[in-house]
Amino acid sequence: MDLEQFKKTVSRKKKGLTQFLKKLDDIVPEEMEALVAAADATVWQDTDCTKCANCCKTMTPTYTKADVKRISTHMRMTPKAFTERWLYKDEKGDWMNKTLPCQFLVDNMCSIYEVRPADCAEFPHHNKQPFDAYNDTFTQNLNYCPATFTLVERLKKIVEREYEW
Repeated sequence: MDLEQFKKTVSRKKKGLTQFLKKLDDIVPEEMEALVAAADATVWQDTDCTKCANCCKTMTPTYTKADVKRISTHMRMTPKAFTERWLYKDEKGDWMNKTLPCQFLVDNMCSIYEVRPADCAEFPHHNKQPFDAYNDTFTQNLNYCPATFTLVERLKKIVEREYEW
């Protein structure tokens, strides 16, 4: 994955994709859930996260108490030692990584994949329902996730072609 090329493509196309997502706040095709599922399936045929890992390089997950407990246990640390070593509390009181890229990213792979934070396990959130309730999330993720960018781009083409828009 050429992340520099991805950034250039995003800067060229983000405005149109953002406008599409904003329009989805007001006009939602009845079959949106099925459209998203079908388009998303094609995205994963063309996307290999291990060739990218941009999310792990440029974003930090929010760690829940359950995440901290699960990961610290896996690492044979106390939750306190884990948070002191790896995390900080942001202005909202959420636990976040101290550093970017993520300290657990090794060769574009998550070294704690089986116990990773729920926020990471759910990313890029394409399965959230209803899809249009998460347009702000998808708008933000256009900058970071080639899979989200591709999904929104494909949905835009389908909706504009098949629906009175």
